[in-house]
Amino acid sequence: MRVALFVPCYIDQFYPQVAVASLELLEKLGCEVIVPEDQTCCGQPMANSGFASSTEGCDTNFTHNFAGFDYIVGPSGSCVLHLKEHHPSEKIRNSVYEICEFLTDILKISNLPAKFPHRVGLHHSCHGQRGLRLSSMTERNEKPFSKLEDLLGLVEGVEILKPERVDECCGFGGTFCVTEEAVSVKMGQDRIKEHDANAVEYIVGADTSCLMHMEGILRRQGSNIQVKHIVEILNHE
Repeated sequence: MRVALFVPCYIDQFYPQVAVASLELLEKLGCEVIVPEDQTCCGQPMANSGFASSTEGCDTNFTHNFAGFDYIVGPSGSCVLHLKEHHPSEKIRNSVYEICEFLTDILKISNLPAKFPHRVGLHHSCHGQRGLRLSSMTERNEKPFSKLEDLLGLVEGVEILKPERVDECCGFGGTFCVTEEAVSVKMGQDRIKEHDANAVEYIVGADTSCLMHMEGILRRQGSNIQVKHIVEILNHE
């Protein structure tokens, strides 16, 4: 299966290990992975700030890089959701997948050669949960499910612990963390407090932006809790 790997610009700059883990994991699972070298931002920051008309260049460049692929896979739920909902090309909208979504719904994997003998706190990001339906939502009173939890369940040795409010926002919210800094930080502190109560070693999620927000708070608190993108664990041997 030929797959194009979409690497959001903030991951490329600050968390390149997530891009590497995504590439290696997809290759282990039998995919031929292409990483277009000229890819840039998906346009979400401008659109979310009220400047949707300024994303035309991003849309054109994304189409140039990814139009020839049946599957476009990225390790960022928020970026993928933006493309699914706003990219002008129907083919692009129908071809792009968040990586956990791709592993469960397209590859339908049932085993992994991964080991991670640690206590991890699972964080469900809002865009992945409520936009991409990677997990259930308590406000809908539906039967609980989590594609992230299912994938982590394939990893030998991992112990999954959930916060009391399992689908609470971490407070990042893109530009929200800039325009409403105090509220954003307090929400992040509350989220971390629940994970800390479970004595986790790692906070794990599928959106690096949320993890980056919580990591900043953890470092300022002098906490020993680390953050990891889920693909780093699924790829860990």
